[in-house]
Parts: sequence; structure tokens; C-alpha cells
Amino acid sequence: MAGRVGEMNPNDFRIIREIYENDSAPEDFENELDRALEDCVSFIIIEPTKLGDETARWIKVGNCLHKTSLLSGVCCLAVGKLWPQVGSILTCPLGVVSVMCAGLYMASWQYDPCCKYQVVTDPRKLQGLPLYDLTSPSYVALERKDDTARKILHTIVALAAGGFCLWKLSKWYSSYSYVDEIDL
Repeated sequence: MAGRVGEMNPNDFRIIREIYENDSAPEDFENELDRALEDCVSFIIIEPTKLGDETARWIKVGNCLHKTSLLSGVCCLAVGKLWPQVGSILTCPLGVVSVMCAGLYMASWQYDPCCKYQVVTDPRKLQGLPLYDLTSPSYVALERKDDTARKILHTIVALAAGGFCLWKLSKWYSSYSYVDEIDL
């Protein structure tokens, strides 16, 4: 990305303008956003406040699911390794949260083209965008990011945490079953 206004290629960004030409303007805004997402544009600037807020919220919820899955999975594995005496009491809930968040992300966000974008908050990145050309003072700027590594990472961690929990539960169950057989 270029650092100054005017150096950016017009194909690198798309502006969804807040222009109400007819009664179906909100649907037109959504269709224009969908086309920009499908075209894999590097930067998308969304002027319509409602659409921008909904898109930013959708991205933030996906990010939250990703981070929750990753952190709870890492905590599950770390607690299980560092404090094995804790058993399933702490590791299993953390592992279940990791698997559930990863599963929800995979079902709802993974194939959505919007998840390939992040909300731009860095003023240095915003400097290179043609913000002087906007008709609305409030906007949401999105930047396309490669999310392949992050999807692979949280999937591996969630599967490892889930597998660890299953192993821990099967170990606990087999020791519990063994005690019942001895008492007979």
C-alpha cells in the first residue's frame, strides 16, 4: 500500500457511498459491499452508518470467537500440562469452550468473504486512502487480510484441546470403572 494520497491504485479500494437514489438504497449498499468482498478489493470504505456498524460488529464477533477458541484451547493444554492434578475440573470446560467457539466460527464465519477483512483503526493506514473524497464524516474502513494461518492455528489448538479433554475424561472414566470392579 502506498503511503500518500494519490499513490494508491483505484483498483485497490472501493467506496460504498451513502447516496439515497431510491427506496431500495440500503439493499443497494449491501449488494455493492457483497461485490467488493467478492472482488477481493484490498480496502473497502463503507459510508452508510448502519451497514458499516453491522459489518464491523460481524467482524468483531468473528475475531472474538477466534481469540476465545485460541486462548481457551491454549489454557486448557497449559493447565493440563502444568497442573495435571487439577484433572478434568478446569481443563475440560476450557477445552469445550475452545471446540465450541472454533466450531461456531467454522460454521458461520469461515466461508463468509467478510471474515477476510479487518476494521482499520491505524491512522497511518488510513492516510493512504482517499478519505478526502467521502460524502459522510462517519465511515468504516476495512482491509483485506490473509486469515489462512489464523484459521489453521485455532483449528489445531481446538482439536488438540478437545482431544486432550477426551483423553482426560476417558482416563478418569477408566479409573472410576476400575474402582467399581474391585468393590464387587
